[in-house]
Amino acid sequence: MPRVVVFDEFGGPDVMHVVEEPVIEPAAGEVRVRIEAFAVNPLDQMMRSGASPATVPLPHARLGVEGTGVVDALGPDVTGLEIGDPVILTAIPDASVRGSYAEYTTVPASRVVARPAGLGITQAAAIWVAYSTAYGALVEKAGMRPGDQVLITAASGGVGRAAIQIANQIGAVPIAITRHTAKKDDLLAAGAAAVIATDHEDVTEAVRRHAGGTGADIILDLVMGPGQQDLVKAGRPGGTLVAAGFLDPRPTPFPSSTPLTIFRYASFEHTLDDVVVKRMAAFLNAGVRLGALRPAIDKVFALDDVVEAHRHLEKGLHAGKIVVTV
Repeated sequence: MPRVVVFDEFGGPDVMHVVEEPVIEPAAGEVRVRIEAFAVNPLDQMMRSGASPATVPLPHARLGVEGTGVVDALGPDVTGLEIGDPVILTAIPDASVRGSYAEYTTVPASRVVARPAGLGITQAAAIWVAYSTAYGALVEKAGMRPGDQVLITAASGGVGRAAIQIANQIGAVPIAITRHTAKKDDLLAAGAAAVIATDHEDVTEAVRRHAGGTGADIILDLVMGPGQQDLVKAGRPGGTLVAAGFLDPRPTPFPSSTPLTIFRYASFEHTLDDVVVKRMAAFLNAGVRLGALRPAIDKVFALDDVVEAHRHLEKGLHAGKIVVTV
């Protein structure tokens, strides 16, 4: 029988284990996808550890909010898809019930898009969450335009690297923030116009130096926490800050009397909107075709090594996405 990763209690990576389950037939309007690979995301870690803001019912909870595979079966009333079509999962709102850490899953047919030609399986598994989050925050929410100075925190991560590439594709100027000077050269090679390392530089002063003294037009905050106060100071009056991350668990005081427009962004705001998903898919396809968008893969694991994949995530040293092949 097909294998699936489950956990029966909250805790560290060791709570996950692989079990066998029968294949489920897709309901009306659904497709069954034979998963070829999935990416490991911080949200998975939060769900597994009990830190997720959404309720995760135990026991026998599943994980996984993105992945790629092949359509294996069609439920009644599904049109526009064929068995054998390579697809990307765009949203699994009930990941604790039918997450992508499995050999098969069923999802609404509207929650898959065609896999962009030219992407390998591991890259396809790693593209949607990072790039849809970065695109949604920067383009749909902040209205990023050519020439905008865009400040990106946690730039070494999957969403940060996606944001650098998307800013370049639009014609904006990506300024990356990292905690470690050692990562500067890597981020410059990844497309950042400038890199600010907080272990040696003051964020506000460095941003104003790189942005011509006016500050950043758009700030993508993928960290949150008290450090957001410094980001606010680094924005130009009338600029925009989009808070789209949760890497710092400490409280984030809401800035008072700020000249910036501040948005809180969660990717499901757009990935459950079919109209926006079409725009996202078209943008990704164009970027992949032009060679402008390519997810960085840090390390690939096998399904039996999913515990090690989560341990690697928790070390926080990865540069790019962690992928598990099925």
